[in-house]
Amino acid sequence: MAKSSTPIVKRSRRLGIVLGKEKYVRRRSYPPGIHGPKQGQHRPRLSSYGEQLIEKQKAKAIYGILEKQFRNYFNSAERGEGNTAEVMLQMLELRLDNVIFRLGFAKTRRQARQMVSHGFIKINGNCVDIPSYKVSVGDEISIKDTKKEKGIVKQIPDAVKASQVSKWLTRDEKTLTGKVTSLPQGEDFDKQFDPTLIVEFYSR
Repeated sequence: MAKSSTPIVKRSRRLGIVLGKEKYVRRRSYPPGIHGPKQGQHRPRLSSYGEQLIEKQKAKAIYGILEKQFRNYFNSAERGEGNTAEVMLQMLELRLDNVIFRLGFAKTRRQARQMVSHGFIKINGNCVDIPSYKVSVGDEISIKDTKKEKGIVKQIPDAVKASQVSKWLTRDEKTLTGKVTSLPQGEDFDKQFDPTLIVEFYSR
């Protein structure tokens, strides 16, 4: 199967977000078809509900979360103090798989989830194999010593050199360790979707 027709590429194109290679993501202004655009043909304008639904789908696809779990994040954020959209984004960013990705220890969140699930990651010296584990400020993230000879770990130094660490995290490139130094906020959040529309969707 050609790369341009893989499920992740189709979803990237449909939602207009970066899930795989960015060159496959451009969202066209006309509906799909092998013959290209027809004169006067454009994508239909979405209703408010449709716009809200698309933003929710974008966030779920980016973080790799199913509907039930995503709804739980919203419910928890709504019950918490502060702006619901920002609290929800903080919860998503503080997922262990996302932190591994933000540290540059994995090329994608999907790869980060695999590393966590397969027992590669330690938090404060203890092995954690739950991708959705909520990391807290002050937590130290490291690679399990017995996993350091695995091929995927040997690729990390090159990936780290090519990535910039988020400012709410610190990273030691020599020891391949990281630490959460503050809560993510503002410009730290993913800009590919509008969280306020997601809040509006669930608040209907």
